[in-house]
Amino acid sequence: MDVYVFDQLQKGNIAPGMRVLDAGCGGGRNLVYLLRAGYAVYAADTDAAAVGKVRTLAAELAPKLPPDHFRAEPVEELSFPMGCADVVICNAVLHFARDHEHFDAMLGRLWHVLAPGGMLFTRLASSIGIEDRVRPFANGRYGLPDGSERYLVDEERLLAAAKKLGAELVDPIKTTNVQGMRCMTTWVVRKGQ
Repeated sequence: MDVYVFDQLQKGNIAPGMRVLDAGCGGGRNLVYLLRAGYAVYAADTDAAAVGKVRTLAAELAPKLPPDHFRAEPVEELSFPMGCADVVICNAVLHFARDHEHFDAMLGRLWHVLAPGGMLFTRLASSIGIEDRVRPFANGRYGLPDGSERYLVDEERLLAAAKKLGAELVDPIKTTNVQGMRCMTTWVVRKGQ
């Protein structure tokens, strides 16, 4: 499990009885504990093979969960019902946005599936702390010192997004600088009632 997701468990922001959706679940590393602990888990990823692994994992650890809780679909097209999740995890996904419009579409869909009072946990690449080391391309895309190209956010973009959504910060925006090569920011917000 991602240490920053674990931190939210430790703080009680992810608690027993909550419905948790992992948008961009990959092979399910953030879901093992939740499945074992009896959470109502939902997951989606564009990689059908990864979703298959999560279905297998769920069948072993939480056999009562229906297979349709696990879907091969992109974040911006999540087909889960509005307000179906008390917690939405989107870990290392949003920086794959093609541009501002795509980022907003992904964020909008995550917000759609989040229940009133629910928490959105995201971790994504940012320019925070390496502003002078990234090369801007267009529409929010940047070249990073590690040689990759990503969609990057900064504090201003995240605070503006929270305001537009009517969200409140659960934690201060936190950024980890990985040896000046890339930065990963944790942005955790709560939806109003």
